[in-house]
Amino acid sequence: EVRLVESGGGLVQPGGSLRLSCAASGFTFSNSAMSWVRRAPGKGLERVSAIDSGGGSTYYANSVKGRFTISRDNAKNTLYLQLNSLKSEDTAMYYCAKGWSSVASDGTWLSPRGQGTQVTVSA
Repeated sequence: EVRLVESGGGLVQPGGSLRLSCAASGFTFSNSAMSWVRRAPGKGLERVSAIDSGGGSTYYANSVKGRFTISRDNAKNTLYLQLNSLKSEDTAMYYCAKGWSSVASDGTWLSPRGQGTQVTVSA
């Protein structure tokens, strides 16, 4: 059974930083692309970043490009997302998901995901 457990969210001031982690189990992590998806209050799912199995290829949504960095440690079965220069519009529940394209074009889930970790950016 795929299990994904996110951590690292919290309340941060605009301009601040956070690092999210996702502990994975129940599948061969090193063989799977992974992604981070968020849902802001009152909005749909947005895939913000993805990384291939080896970490050599990444994707970033335009809304986070240059501010967020995705990485992974296959030895620890852990996915990360470094969030820098945070803005109020980054406030959302952040989910770790198995796979590269974890959200369909109609905004529905395609992949297993965790329960999420809340990021709130506010002064």
